[in-house]
Formats: sequence, structure tokens, C-alpha cells
Amino acid sequence: MYVKKADAAIAKGWYAGPWNSELGISVGYAFAGIDEPHMHLQITEIYLVAQGTAAVRVEQDTVMVYAGDMLVVEPGEAHTFLSSSPDYLHFVVHTPGLAGDVALREKRPVSRDRLGL
Repeated sequence: MYVKKADAAIAKGWYAGPWNSELGISVGYAFAGIDEPHMHLQITEIYLVAQGTAAVRVEQDTVMVYAGDMLVVEPGEAHTFLSSSPDYLHFVVHTPGLAGDVALREKRPVSRDRLGL
């Protein structure tokens, strides 16, 4: 058992994954929705919104997420955050959890044009 604390001074961070545990998933958090258009080749991202609101673009659709919502982004779906409220907090689960070079290579930047932005 271990406890890992979020660092409010860092907008986005990771708690646990294959790089520091035997978990088959990666678990992290963010205090802001980061505008970084990308897609994943293998990873399904599961966002659990704990507080606040955010506008998220997934392919050509903009969705609003609110405290208590869950957003699932499948492999191959381009996505980015457009905005988030000052009190925003989400937790994110990546499955499968990947580490090292494999994790870095499977996240691919996409153009804003692909998202219709």
C-alpha cells in the first residue's frame, strides 16, 4: 500500500503506472484542461471529472464535462481540452498502462485542422 499526493503547483501529474508499480493501468490527475491536440494508438483514456467544468474537443465534436462526469476517449480519437474552469480537477486512467519509450511513441500530435479548429 502507498499514498501519493497531488501537487497543486503542477497542472498535470501521474500517481502510478507500470513505471513505478505492478499496475496494468496508469493513473494521473490534472488541475486544468491542457490544450494539446493528440491521439493515442493503443491507449483508452478515461477522464473522471471531480470538480469544475471543461470543454473538450473529440474529433469534430465539442463536449462539456461537469463534476461527476466520465469521458472515455478511444484509441485513434483525436482530442484536446479547449477550456476549463478555475476550480477544475479530473483524474485520468490510461489502459493499457504503458511506460518508457513505448508510452512516448504511442502518443501522437494531431493538427488542429483534424479537430475542426
